[in-house]
Amino acid sequence: MPSSPTFPELAGKRAIVTGAATGIGLAIATALARQDVRVAICDINLKAAREASSGIAGSIAVETDVTRRDSVETAFAGVQAEFGGYDILIANAGVSTMQHAVDITDAEWDFNFAVNARGIFLANQIAARHFLASGAGVIVNTASLAGKVGAPLLAHYSASKFAVLGWTQGLARELAPRGIRVNAVCPGFVKTGMQSREIEWEATLRGITPEQVFNEYVAQTPLGRIETPEDVADVVVFLCSNSARFMTGQGVNVTGGVRMD
Repeated sequence: MPSSPTFPELAGKRAIVTGAATGIGLAIATALARQDVRVAICDINLKAAREASSGIAGSIAVETDVTRRDSVETAFAGVQAEFGGYDILIANAGVSTMQHAVDITDAEWDFNFAVNARGIFLANQIAARHFLASGAGVIVNTASLAGKVGAPLLAHYSASKFAVLGWTQGLARELAPRGIRVNAVCPGFVKTGMQSREIEWEATLRGITPEQVFNEYVAQTPLGRIETPEDVADVVVFLCSNSARFMTGQGVNVTGGVRMD
């Protein structure tokens, strides 16, 4: 893999990354740490967060349930006390389930929206209040390819990720006059534990093999391979940097060409 670019202006910054114990979140935390950013690894699974933190110098692990305001407030206040503040929020925590639209249960709908939409709202709002008080800050939300185009078997997940993009745009317009930027990334078919589960679910629901599902993902990707968490992480670091200083309210596709608008 090519080496990632360096953004010297990020050195010494402090970042909160939610859902950072594994997958895309861990890749983002690792990539930020390589820029000499001090990172708070926030995750509902404290044991996994501690394991992740043990491999990232200067990081801390913070138990955070993004669906609960009191948990997010406590976690972010703890980061502020430990780091003396924070400059970057990466609201990455997300979940998925897979089902035919006519069979989606209330519980599945609520679960996806509680984490993917409410979790973004709570983390963004609490961080935005801090950034308004401190006079600066950057927010990057993890949306999805499924937030740009409705995905079969993922209608409820798509709806929650469309919500992320709508929220990102609205918040970006409100905070822009204060110099606080808010963007989102829209990953495609990323090799994570979540994707592995989705491949199994999709294969079962469609009556095909997991290998066939995987091959379809690759075939839909013009760049011809499955995306890695690091592919997403490098774009997130760019959005945090001064090189993205005139970007706000964007839902940046990181899909290998699956989506081009």
